[in-house]
This record gives sequence, structure tokens and C-alpha cells, in this order.
Amino acid sequence: MAGAALLGAQLSARTGVAPVRLAKSEPPLALGWAAELAAARPSLSELAQAIDRVLVAGRTPLTTMGRCACALATLPVVARNFPGACIVWFDAHADSNTPKTTVTGYLGGLVLTGAAGLWNSGLGEGLSLSNVVLVGARDIDPAERALIDAGAPQLVAPGANLTARLRAAIGDSPVYIHIDCDVLDPGIVPTEYSVPGGLSLSDVRSACATLAGNEIIGLEVAEFEATGKVSEDIACATKLLDALQPLLDAMGRSSGNNRATRVRSLAG
Repeated sequence: MAGAALLGAQLSARTGVAPVRLAKSEPPLALGWAAELAAARPSLSELAQAIDRVLVAGRTPLTTMGRCACALATLPVVARNFPGACIVWFDAHADSNTPKTTVTGYLGGLVLTGAAGLWNSGLGEGLSLSNVVLVGARDIDPAERALIDAGAPQLVAPGANLTARLRAAIGDSPVYIHIDCDVLDPGIVPTEYSVPGGLSLSDVRSACATLAGNEIIGLEVAEFEATGKVSEDIACATKLLDALQPLLDAMGRSSGNNRATRVRSLAG
């Protein structure tokens, strides 16, 4: 959460938007997914309510979060307000295990299936895995690979022509974008669970420029780690935000009036 706070402060300075901080830091439990989810559920419910208020008001949420598991709160809200939105999930991992298939018991690896209702997180569901595009995933478990091979979610793997493959995958759908910093090649920014063979900052900026051509529902960034070396952390945050700048520019240009009417209609 220290990394999320630092990145949020840098975003605030760059965009001129005052940050709203939700929940509070707690010591890590180092327990299984069920115990960690139970402990986090009040804070995650608070996050879900905040994102819902922003979307229904016709605004565009920009969120920094400590862990990908926080998206158990955000994705069902996005799916409810924008059922046809494409969830563009930048991550080294597929995050598509279930409690029955996970080997590690790590809550962050169960996010997409929880939001899709393949297991009950207690935080809502409604996400269609056919609307999910994984970008940069390369550490993929067998059960996750089976879902990808069946076509939902789609995978845009690292490699040549990434932006062209991403464009083909998203079409002209509205997009909600999640970026886990471990999608990057190790060593570019501080983050846990790094996996070799990741994206470069140039890859991410090109992908963001492609995504900026679609309607942007929101952006969330997870797993930026604060090392305690403040000047170095800020330098890394600056590099990351430079890569995300095409999205930030597009979000700054967007008008919320039409979206507000549309979301109220979809939300009933």
C-alpha cells in the first residue's frame, strides 16, 4: 500500500486531481486466500462503493491499489455498469485460477474467476471472461491455460506485433484497464512476482496509445512496490506514468455527460 500511495501522489501531481484514500494499511497475514479475503472484505466493499459512485456520476476512475486482489471489488462494478466493456488485464500472470485449482492459495491469482462468478467472493460477479483480454501474461497455470485455449479470456502474449494483436482483440469496445507492474520485464520498476520475458516501457506506451483510441471506462494500477529509497521510487513511478501518459491524456479529454446518462440507464 505504500507503493500505491506513492504512485497515487505522483498521479495527483501530474493530473491535478486530488487523491481520495480508502481503507488503511494492515500488517500482511500470510494466510490462505479465504482468511485474507475475509479480513479485506470491508475495505474492498468500500472500494466497490467508491468506484460505483464515480461511474454512475459519469466520471472516469483512476485507481492505484496495492494488490491485484483489490480488483475483486472493482470488476463486478464495472461489469454491472458497462456489461459490454472489455477488461484489458496487463499482468505477467493470468489470475484465472479458482480455489479448487490454485496451487499457491494466493488470492491475487483468483481475481478474474471471482469477478466472473466461478467462485463466490462475496463482492459480486457479472464479469464475462469472454470480455477479458490478458496482455503480457506468460506465467500461466494449467487450469488457466485451459480457459485461454477455450477462448475466454483471450491472450495477447508478449512478442512481435503486440499492439496490432491488441487492437484486433479489443475491437471498438469500451475498455477498462488494469495494469499489474509485473507485466514489465524484471528490473524496470520495483514489484514482486516478476517473471522474465515481459514488456518494455515502450511496449506499454504503444499499447496505451492503442487503447486511447477507444472509450476508456477507467484505469487501475497495482503492485507498484515502494522500496523506501524515495528518490529512486519516484524516478521509477515517473517512468511508469510516462508510459501510461497516452491513457491519462485521453482520460483528461473525455467528457462525462453522455456517459452519465448511459450509466444511469444501464444501472437501472
